[in-house]
Amino acid sequence: MKAIVYQEYGSPDVVRHADVDRPAPAAGEVLVRVRAAALNHADLLTLRGTPLLLRLAFGLRRPKATVLGRAVAGTVAEIGPDVKDLQAGDEVFGEAAQRGFAEYVAIPAKRLARKPEQVTFEQAATLPVAGITALQALRLGAARPGTTVLVNGASGGVGTFTVQLAKALGAEVTGVCSTRNAELVRSLGADHVIDYTREDFTRDKRRFDVLIDMVGNHPISALRRLLAPGGIYIASNSAGGPVLGPIPRLLATVAQTPFVRQRLRVLTSRSTTEDLRTLAGFVADGTVTPVIERTYPLSETADALRLLEREHARGKIVLLA
Repeated sequence: MKAIVYQEYGSPDVVRHADVDRPAPAAGEVLVRVRAAALNHADLLTLRGTPLLLRLAFGLRRPKATVLGRAVAGTVAEIGPDVKDLQAGDEVFGEAAQRGFAEYVAIPAKRLARKPEQVTFEQAATLPVAGITALQALRLGAARPGTTVLVNGASGGVGTFTVQLAKALGAEVTGVCSTRNAELVRSLGADHVIDYTREDFTRDKRRFDVLIDMVGNHPISALRRLLAPGGIYIASNSAGGPVLGPIPRLLATVAQTPFVRQRLRVLTSRSTTEDLRTLAGFVADGTVTPVIERTYPLSETADALRLLEREHARGKIVLLA
């Protein structure tokens, strides 16, 4: 079978579209014939082996898992022992532990959900990482009817889901993005849009019940000033340094919590079948529409990674296997 492989850490130039052995499903796993796979920022980090701290898990000198990719959708080709809820031919989507950018991938059945007929494979592939992160961020922030939510990074893969889901929950939503993406964010339902290229959103006079930070490009103290008394700050991402990455900022977020009125939270998202079903239901009934900027054939994954790295894509980039 064909897969996207890399033998060393580096830029998208190091990935190859190559032949590899087709995996066999172990106990509790199913073999999925991949139809679509979504790129995520984590794929770039894994490819480059940054921050260096990640290499403790993924391989110090070279990657242990040589096939990229996590978020996939496809058809069950084969079931392993002890799998009872799925069968060959079922259309599914979920999160793989790497190895998703391939024609076939073996995934634990408990990490998959059935794809509704109304949801395309491309749409379903966007849900396991980005959609899950958005849903769980809003849950952690206790977003509900009447709350005011600010989304920093509203036009990205996670942000476009966050804006739509927050509106579905009845919140008043403000999205922060660039001029290029302002109309997109408005079209997703944002009540207010702040163009960060024209104004510093941390100086806004409004106060928010929930601030979901997908970017991590402002001091926590500046972001806290945007919160209402008792408001909740959700840290989901931060570029950080080359060695520790976002860890120092995330630790600082946690360390400040006992000493401030607002609640500061670090999001650690985890894909569950129940949440996958919830997201798929929102897409099936039209409540949420995944934003897909562009699709590429699997063979052009290097170009897709370059686009993601260069332009910080609007919504998601999806590979078709």
